[in-house]
Amino acid sequence: MADGFVAACHGVILRAVPTARILDITHLVPAGDVRRAATVLAQTVPALPPAAVHLAVVDPGVGTARRALALRAAHGWLVGPDNGLLIAAADRLGGIVAAVVLPVAPDVPATFHGRDVFAPAAAALLGGRALPDLGEPCDPAILVRLPPAYARLGPAGGLDAEVVLVDGFGNVQLAAEGGCLAEAGLVPGTRALLRRLPAGRTPRTGPAPSTSGQRLSEAGRLVAVGTTFGSVPSGEVLVYVDAAAMVAIAVRDGDAASRLALVPGDRLALRPLDPPDL
Repeated sequence: MADGFVAACHGVILRAVPTARILDITHLVPAGDVRRAATVLAQTVPALPPAAVHLAVVDPGVGTARRALALRAAHGWLVGPDNGLLIAAADRLGGIVAAVVLPVAPDVPATFHGRDVFAPAAAALLGGRALPDLGEPCDPAILVRLPPAYARLGPAGGLDAEVVLVDGFGNVQLAAEGGCLAEAGLVPGTRALLRRLPAGRTPRTGPAPSTSGQRLSEAGRLVAVGTTFGSVPSGEVLVYVDAAAMVAIAVRDGDAASRLALVPGDRLALRPLDPPDL
């Protein structure tokens, strides 16, 4: 990190609970990209220790009227801003059981609630304080939820979906569960036509990552449908089901996001083609 923000949050927790174990998920989410942060958080929490306190801060609305939250899920706690960041993760942890709005004291600086509001609340939960002691009860039904990402089966077969995540290897995750491939007629051992939908890009929070490849056109290109990176020769484009059980696009030994100039929010179409053999 280029600054001390993360260390300050760690310090607040460790000063209150010296025995706390802190595991960082990531600090590389693009600034202000709430949807990407929510996706990463939701896909990571099932692998983390049970009954953990999950502190997440991607908070472009810091200091405004947006609520500060602490949530009790069936299998853990979450602390962070009420901007949609926590909801999918709470669902992965069994659903929200209770929620409170954390107080923000008048003398708290307006731009660092991670240190001054969220980290103290996370530390209090780690120290054994009950959730109702931290703030005013809140109906989970009124919490901010992100709009669903775009994904649907094609009108004449195939799959339409938006890009939701690009990982550190340049693999491109779509907003469609892996089972959608078979429903769309896209089975390993076949080829598909991958093209960009003319609908363009879904509006997103935060800046779009830069790309260096040739933008995938509406005319599209042929890609293989497989099960792992070794399903295709080096340099070939592959559609597969990733470790999060989502439809994804990769380039073996390469970077699919850069090769195809794809960023989160881009809408793509996959259509099955014959013959069935690669």
